[in-house]
Amino acid sequence: MNFFVKVFFVLSVMLSHIASAVQLPDFTILAEEQSDKVVNITSIVEQVPNQQMSPFHDERMEEFFKRFGIPLPGMPGIPPQNQEQVPQERVNGTGSGFIVESDGYIITNAHVVAQADTVMVKLTDKREFKAEILGIDRRTDVALLKIDAKNLPNVKFGDPDKVKVGAWVAAIGSPFGLENTVTVGVVSAKKRALPQEDFVPFIQTDVAINPGNSGGPLFNTDGEVIGINSQIYSRTGGYMGLSFAIPIDVAMNVANQLKENGRVIRGWLGINIQQITEDLSESFGMTDTKGALIAGVGKDSPAQNGGLMAGDIIVKFNNKQIMTSTDLPKFVGNTKPNTTVPIEILRKGKKVTLSVKIGEMPSQDPQVVAKQNKKPSVNRLGLALRELTDKDREQLNGRNGLLVTEVKGTAVTAGIRAGDVILAINNSAVKSVQSFNNDLRKIPKGKTVALLVYRNGDTLYVPVKITD
Repeated sequence: MNFFVKVFFVLSVMLSHIASAVQLPDFTILAEEQSDKVVNITSIVEQVPNQQMSPFHDERMEEFFKRFGIPLPGMPGIPPQNQEQVPQERVNGTGSGFIVESDGYIITNAHVVAQADTVMVKLTDKREFKAEILGIDRRTDVALLKIDAKNLPNVKFGDPDKVKVGAWVAAIGSPFGLENTVTVGVVSAKKRALPQEDFVPFIQTDVAINPGNSGGPLFNTDGEVIGINSQIYSRTGGYMGLSFAIPIDVAMNVANQLKENGRVIRGWLGINIQQITEDLSESFGMTDTKGALIAGVGKDSPAQNGGLMAGDIIVKFNNKQIMTSTDLPKFVGNTKPNTTVPIEILRKGKKVTLSVKIGEMPSQDPQVVAKQNKKPSVNRLGLALRELTDKDREQLNGRNGLLVTEVKGTAVTAGIRAGDVILAINNSAVKSVQSFNNDLRKIPKGKTVALLVYRNGDTLYVPVKITD
């Protein structure tokens, strides 16, 4: 009997040790010490009657919805408002931010404040300030704000590179306007590449992020900020287990440039690149998939002037190894313009090193905004379109197309955004709104059309199914 008692005692001790070894981390101290460094942000937009497009209906409209934007009239499930009955309206969007310097400098997401007429910042002590937007960088989705306040508590920064997959992390923000809400999870992946986001190696987590968390900090267990909560993957607009944060070193590089220059200056090569798959690697006679494949070279670009060609594989940039294609944009962007750097390439199975003078990345295309007084009708795809002006065509390097001014229904689901320019339908160049809509009427219900879309300097095909 004593033997069984001893065994039971030993097993109890062992289980106790195991339980203590897997004990979840305690975030109470982090919440107590860091919450006062997180702020609530309200973006106020004045809606003017007969305005052709909502201020949120720009090239970032879809991100604004998916990245925690407040539902707006015309979005799925939200009834449209009769603007003729409402002479003027204040539309409020909410988000989060955090204090990076004690004299009132605050970081948030660009999409939280980009279209705002007024930005209000609320501290945990209930004080409210009107914020000045010092700068916005859409490419990384970072914005820098300044409020007139002193001696504020500011966050400390951690090193995102040292964070391991599986590590515990915490977010503090204002989901659905509920201020200073703490949610926790783990790092799911690092250096995650997302479509149209070439300059950000995202930190992926399973931390619960919802509308209002956007722009808030992601903390490690030491209470250091390692990222800005920026995006979620969602089919509903709410949390589904996939959240993405901008590494804090990337964000602070941008914020410092915004503070000094009001804009971000990036290096530029002028090439289109793609990831090397195993099949491509075999066809190029490679032994691995490291590097970035050049799919296109811009005319008169630094790359063309430096001798780079389509089909070249960049394996090193300025003596830095290119492990995946997503490494290259960050290295190039962080290079000072007019700097000449060595670029090692693989060309027809042979390694070649070229000296290339890096240029300055052109500013993003100005937002093309519809200015018609008469609201265009929505077609079968849920698109309201207008033809381009001569000035618009200049911004698009002479291309002809149709500007998307409003998106509803099927087109929203397919990923079309207001501000997109449709260049072709089923490989036929578009000529006018009337001819485009006439072509749509001839296509049977249930069929899918391929739209060639110009967006932020790139072209892509978007399939849209005709449902009515």
